[in-house]
This record gives sequence, C-alpha cells and structure tokens, in this order.
Amino acid sequence: MTPPSSVLYMVMTPPYSVLYNVMTPPSSVLYHVMAPPFSVFTNVLYIDKVKVEEKRVSLPRHGVKMPRYPWSDGPEYITQCAIKQGGKFSQKVIFSAEEGTLWWHAHSDWSRATVHGAIIVYPKHGTVYPFPRPYAEVPIVLGEWWKQDVMKVLEEFVRIGGTPNDSDAFAINGQPGTFKLTVEHGKTYLLRIINAAMNEILFLAIAKHKLTVVGTDASYTKPLKAKYITISPGQTIDALFHANCHHGRYYIAARAYSAGNVPFDNTTTTAIIQYAGKKSTATSPPLFPHLSYRNDTRAKVNFTGSLRSLGSKNHPINVPLKITTPMISTVSLNTLPCHPNRTCLGPNGTRLAASMNNLSWVNPSIDILQAYYYHIKGVFGDRFPNFPPYVFNFTADYFPMELEIPKKTRQVKILKYNSTVEVVFQGTNLVAGINHPMHLHGHSFYVVGWGFGNHDKFRDPLTYNLVDPPLLNIVDVPRNGWITIRFKASNPG
Repeated sequence: MTPPSSVLYMVMTPPYSVLYNVMTPPSSVLYHVMAPPFSVFTNVLYIDKVKVEEKRVSLPRHGVKMPRYPWSDGPEYITQCAIKQGGKFSQKVIFSAEEGTLWWHAHSDWSRATVHGAIIVYPKHGTVYPFPRPYAEVPIVLGEWWKQDVMKVLEEFVRIGGTPNDSDAFAINGQPGTFKLTVEHGKTYLLRIINAAMNEILFLAIAKHKLTVVGTDASYTKPLKAKYITISPGQTIDALFHANCHHGRYYIAARAYSAGNVPFDNTTTTAIIQYAGKKSTATSPPLFPHLSYRNDTRAKVNFTGSLRSLGSKNHPINVPLKITTPMISTVSLNTLPCHPNRTCLGPNGTRLAASMNNLSWVNPSIDILQAYYYHIKGVFGDRFPNFPPYVFNFTADYFPMELEIPKKTRQVKILKYNSTVEVVFQGTNLVAGINHPMHLHGHSFYVVGWGFGNHDKFRDPLTYNLVDPPLLNIVDVPRNGWITIRFKASNPG
C-alpha cells in the first residue's frame, strides 16, 4: 500500500546515455521509460535540454548529493517547481563521494513508477573496485506494472481517500517474466539491483546460486554472502553473482514482503539466467529459488541487519559521535475528514493521510528553496518539532480517535551548517502499522540502530553500532518499530 506523502524537509544555512521522453503510459499497456544506464566517470555532468512531452515532471538523481548545488535536486515544490508540459530544462549534476549504483526517476505524483533508469558511478581513475573485477555488469531494475494508467490510479486514490489499487504485476527490467540473462560458466557478474517499486519491500533470490553483497546506495559494504536479498523501495544493492552451477536455466525471482493487514501486490516476478554453451538446454523448465514467505519479518531483518560499511583506507567510516541536534519523529498513517459532498473509503468514511510528529505536509505554490533564498514570507514555517508533540504508547493496539487526525501544515527543520544530527524514526500503530521508507536528499546517513516496539532513550542507544554501520540514503522503519540514523549536515540546501 502506498501511503500519502508525509515528508520532513531539511533546509540548511561512466558515458551518460539518457532517454528523457516523459509520457503518460497508455491504458492496459506496460510502458516504462527506462533509459540505458547513466555511466559516470566524471564529477560534473551537464544534461542539456531535458524535454517533457506530456505531464509536468521533475527529474531528480536519487542519491546524488549535488554538493553546493541544490537548485535542481528534483523534489517538486521543495527545491524546484516541475518542468511544465512542453518545456525544456538544462541540468547540472554534481557527483562527490558516490561510487556504485544509484538511479534517476520522475518526481511528480506517481510518475516515477514508469519513468526511471539506472545511474552507474565507477571508481575514480587510478582506483579499482574493492573486490575482484567482475566479468560483466548487469542492471536489474525491479518495477511495477498496472493494467491502467498509473496516474488514473493515483487520481482515484486521492478522490476516494481509501487504499490505492495495487499494481497488477512486478517486473524485472520492464518485463513481467520474459527478461533473460545469458551467462558464461565460471564467470562472475556484478548485478546492479534497483528497487523502483512505489512502496514495496522486495525479496529477491536466484535458484541454486548465492549472492555476495558488496555495496548499497552507492556506498561499499563488507562482503555479505546471502541466499537472498531484501531491498527497500528506492534502494540499490550491488551484488556479485558467480555462475558456477551446471549448465541450464535458473530463475531470478522477486516478490513483496508485507507486514500487517494491508493490501499489497502478492504476485511474483521472474527473469531467467541461461548458461551459454552446447550443454545448455531450453527444453527443461528453469529451477525456481526458495523465496522467503511474504510476511517473514525475521528473514527481512536478518538481511538488513547484517549490512556493514566497508571501512577501508579509500572508503573510511565517519560516524558522527558527538551529536549536536538530536531529534525523534513519529511516522504514522493517519486519517482526515472526508471532503463535503463526497464519499470516502478510508476508515470510518475518512481519507487516508500520513504524518511525521503529527504534521502532514501540504505543497506550497512555489518551491521551498526559492522562498528560503529570497526571504519570501508565508510559504513555510520553521517550527517542525524536535520531538513528538504527543507522547503515548506508539505501538499499542488501540488509540483515541483524535490521535489519528494530523495537522496539515508546511513546517521545516532548520539545521546549522556542519551540525551532527541524530534522528530516531518511531513507527506507530495508528490506523494501521506499516513499514515506512525514509529517504534523505543531499546526504547519506549511517543507520546506527533499529528495533521493534517503542524506542527506549536509555536502553537502546547502548546497542548502537558506531563502528561500521551501513551508509544508506533510504531505509525503512519496521512496522511498529524504530530506526536511528546519524549524519553531518554539510550540504546546504
């Protein structure tokens, strides 16, 4: 289930081959605008005259920090207004510490569901991968497919206020079951895996083969051998795959993980690994991998909890130890009253909403960064609370109805330059406990701790990993649980 937008916005004092024809997918057709991967070998890249054919849209580079240049970071009404239909837009993209796999996507409404592609950032000249060089590299983009125009799905969702229609299938590289990867026996391949699904955490495995995770969100990790991976929406994972099995055909399979009693796409998508050579046969059916059950929370957290930053001379770990700005924010599913003269299908005739610290975001008429830079008053406030305004048993089974209704507002958090920030994201069971993906633009962050239930400010910090926590740009808060992240606010924007 894709919850309504609820966002904390922080305001602070390889050949690049691209196809950018942004179109609304026609009804009942699988239509992905997926470009060849952006392959980057340089620090600054200019994309000249992005042209939008249909629908307004903005086009961020997910996970690219864009140091000192936030003006085209992408989030609509935050760092820029959308590119108008028929308009053109020139972009400057600045790369810094990123190395590995990222992606780009549309950032207006649900357009990113079908408008996206890979970004591959290679090691700097004179340096090498911190693992044996693979024989080949293959982007694996996990996406969703609707039998109707996904924008119509969104419009209906907003109109009725209930849960949106789930996708009809998942897809691998834009194909719901027909993508094929031919490999040579004995060779090692680097799979650059991207979860472009709207809001689904996915399990992925390859029959009879193990994966060795070596990076996530364009940051290297200690090698992690695994029979499967769990990948959050918007996350990227780099994994080595050694083609060391008997000649034949093997399925790559992916399906959703879902905790709680909420609707989700329960289909399984596949692709085929085909061994090259005379011994290979297309007559025998491909072998299918063991995939974790859809509600297997233990399998999900066993994988994500095992990720560790590499920590080498060329890729050091810099976890902030002295925190100057501590924050705790609840993340909740909420309800709002139905519009007059309408019938809404949310709980008890309401509309679904979402909030952080009981505040639900309302888009302005101009972008926040412009208003901040030019001192335009009345566009946003600077009183996003550091702590929840209401303290209660966040993961209880029953709540007073008034706790479910958030305040609609545009409050932001102002951070001092070079401040060290710790944020505890606390999931709640309001309306329905779900996993909440959290993404931060302009920064990566260390995930130093996580757990289930209510965060304990005295007990839980004693369990934090301050030695080699994973460095990510997106993380999901577990259902009725919490995540603690740390980062240095060193990129004004």
